[in-house]
Amino acid sequence: MGTTGKPANDRPQGLTERQKKWFASVEASLQRDTGKTIEAWVAIAKTCPHEAPRARTDWLREHHGLGVNRAAHVLSVAFPSAMSWDDADGLRAALWKDAGSEAILSALEAAVSALPDTVIGQRKSFTAFSRKVQMAAARPVKGGHVMLGLAVEPDADRRLQPRGKSESWGNRLRGQLLLTSPQDVDASVTALLRQAWERS
Repeated sequence: MGTTGKPANDRPQGLTERQKKWFASVEASLQRDTGKTIEAWVAIAKTCPHEAPRARTDWLREHHGLGVNRAAHVLSVAFPSAMSWDDADGLRAALWKDAGSEAILSALEAAVSALPDTVIGQRKSFTAFSRKVQMAAARPVKGGHVMLGLAVEPDADRRLQPRGKSESWGNRLRGQLLLTSPQDVDASVTALLRQAWERS
């Protein structure tokens, strides 16, 4: 069992060893750095006037000084999802409902799997691709499309745009690209994935 009373394996599947250690450190350092136990933070989180996860995260950050990662951890304990983070298949099925988007994801998974030492992990709002650290992520977009984030600079390819401010996959992924069909996962996208892999 973890220190929260939840099973210790209640962590996202598809993490590298380095990511697993980092995830554990978020909880381990919470009481040390804030002076409050996870139980105290859960009690605070339950007083939040908002219901949307992003609004709750912003509230904890703005009113209580918690960083995004710690806020996410507190909220996952305070408001556990019906679908656990260790249910990768369930999370994938819930997120990738559109057949068009899912076909693009399958093409991306095949391209990433061709790179050595990669880990594919499912999160609630995106699918993560990692080597030692996260190298890319994909999320479905309305209309059967996919937004791909990459750990490369936006100027690495003329089709890349800078990371959108609302993207939840982290600042390492600085360039992003809209994919509209599995055929878009072509040689140039494969080359970008390799660049991101080399940097990760």
